Amino acid sequence: MTAEDVMVSEGAVDEEKRLLQASSAELLSDGRRGLRIKGWIIESINAPILRSLDRDEWEEKLDTSHLPEMVFGKSCFSLLHETTGTRLYFDAFDALEGWKQEALPPVEVPAAEKWKYRRNPSQEVILDYDYTFTTPYHGSATIEPNVESASEDRTCHLNWENCDQQIDLNAPELKEPILFYDEVILYEDELGDNGVSLLTVKVRVMPKCWFLLLRFWLRVDGALMRLRDTRICCSFGDDANAKPVIIREITWREATFQSLSMNDLPSHSAAFRDPNQIVHRLPIVSHKIHKLEVTQ
Repeated sequence: MTAEDVMVSEGAVDEEKRLLQASSAELLSDGRRGLRIKGWIIESINAPILRSLDRDEWEEKLDTSHLPEMVFGKSCFSLLHETTGTRLYFDAFDALEGWKQEALPPVEVPAAEKWKYRRNPSQEVILDYDYTFTTPYHGSATIEPNVESASEDRTCHLNWENCDQQIDLNAPELKEPILFYDEVILYEDELGDNGVSLLTVKVRVMPKCWFLLLRFWLRVDGALMRLRDTRICCSFGDDANAKPVIIREITWREATFQSLSMNDLPSHSAAFRDPNQIVHRLPIVSHKIHKLEVTQ
């Protein structure tokens, strides 16, 4: 590293410190990745793939003999509002519980024949389950019982209500400098090299709000594309102790390769490696907006 590179790096660190201080925010200590800002503790954990013993335990708990190839079981994202104890979190286990409960029928494709043997070459596995691991999961929410700054006599409840207040992705607060950003992969499967099934959560924190995107992306080559996005946004008020107002927008999109080709779009999978390039070409099959009210 040259002296010029060192100066640039130090300048970036100084700018980060200045932005954090100006936003009344501070990074978490003790090796934790995240920050504390306006009454929120926002933290991400990126952990290794589940070990064999852990997979066996998960399969038993989920009552299944199938899991994605790569499950990042101890990875998660957490957002905790200290005053009310409101905690939103995102993890693979809850997402797979949703997959198990939804129990969609398997996508019929010729290539799936060879997947019958992918786990144990000497034993055929009947594809009578949703091998795409599609999940309706849009996050988990709870009230933490022991929050240091919360009142001992308070009892809060979480209630998601329907609303029509969409998240404006072009809002000024979402264009502000990013104080913290991270992406956490919850699980991934390459579908026997015939596509991808991927669940991720991305969070960015700005001086006036935080914004989260939970995305399930599925591409079964030659057959189907499915995108399930959950966007959640919370603006910071002047009072860090006030109850948070959180907007959640859930959008499901889906299309077959055949329907896309009929609309003069490419029919080969190489054209759809990045969901950001296809998201607005996929028709919406479900759209819901909720507001989280924290009541006492």
